[in-house]
Amino acid sequence: MLHLLYIIAFTAIAFLAISNLIRSLITVSAQAGRSYSGLARPGMNGYVSRSGLSLHPELLDEKGLPTDEPLLVMRSVSVEDAREQLDALYDASPSVNRDEEEV
Repeated sequence: MLHLLYIIAFTAIAFLAISNLIRSLITVSAQAGRSYSGLARPGMNGYVSRSGLSLHPELLDEKGLPTDEPLLVMRSVSVEDAREQLDALYDASPSVNRDEEEV
């Protein structure tokens, strides 16, 4: 009898979790299609969206207006440059014991 109760309880929890997942996916897909240009107006602390929420500073350009361009910029780095940057971070770390010699 207890096994049947566990099966029913976990089935109900699974249905709630899946319905919540589907609802979240629908909400995210609806928000992904929105354009944020023209949705802001000047406010006391920068630009404020029509919903009343202030925009993040990285979403604004040099003039303080909302951007409508991709925000991800990637720079290619050679293996040597990456190794030098990692070595510099490692050497600047306070946990590095500089008395020992590298092998």
